[in-house]
Amino acid sequence: MSAETKWADLLPRIVSAVILIIICGVEIYLGGLPFSILVWLACGLMTWELARMFGASNPVALGVMAAIVLMMVEQLPVMLGSHALSLPLAVAAVLVGAAQIARDKWIYSLFAMWILVGCYAFLVIRHAAGLEWLLWLVAVVIVSDIAGYFAGRMLGGPKFWPRVSPKKTWSGTVAGWGGAALVGLATVVIMGGTIALWLATLLSAVTAFAGQMGDIAESAVKRRVGIKDSSALIPGHGGVLDRFDAMLGAGAFALLLWYFDFLPGTP
Repeated sequence: MSAETKWADLLPRIVSAVILIIICGVEIYLGGLPFSILVWLACGLMTWELARMFGASNPVALGVMAAIVLMMVEQLPVMLGSHALSLPLAVAAVLVGAAQIARDKWIYSLFAMWILVGCYAFLVIRHAAGLEWLLWLVAVVIVSDIAGYFAGRMLGGPKFWPRVSPKKTWSGTVAGWGGAALVGLATVVIMGGTIALWLATLLSAVTAFAGQMGDIAESAVKRRVGIKDSSALIPGHGGVLDRFDAMLGAGAFALLLWYFDFLPGTP
């Protein structure tokens, strides 16, 4: 691969990333309803992309339904004082989508539920855990992605999982862990807390690994259905699901950390 080909997607990736960072950064800072609306929209778009990938008969309706269900899962417990309806609503939305799929219904169902859980994780972390924890999570994923991108292209070397994601290398994967560990270290140093520095760096690296597994999972699904990108909504990145697959994986893991009071820097 020539140097020109190797870096051909860098400019559109940077431009798209800057725009996404500005939009998402504002919404993350505002929190509340503006952030919730952004996550509901992202959930709907990712579900729409997933439904298209699997040949669903009405992917637009499934995307709209997913956004509405996520909104209800977030808002109904506030109104009713109970989470009793959350899981049935999510399962119902997934089953409705699976009914429109001709093959690999279980793969679609797992992935559709994962999108809902990952998006819900971001809502919980922002609204319940707080702005600083969401910034930590986003920083872990972004730094890991950037470190992996440049290390993989500059160092190359053995592939991490060639059957599923032929572009990812061990050098990029390990560099991503290292970048995430530095984010964890910086988080504790800046914010304080009782958690040990070594544990903060370890949890950040594992969170980055969860994000990488989210990326790998989406790559596996795309290879199975025979497509390159989930859509073409984001220049240089493909679709919303292509861009936020790592966020979904890391978010789901971070939600577990929050539930068990294990987020780096937790007082």
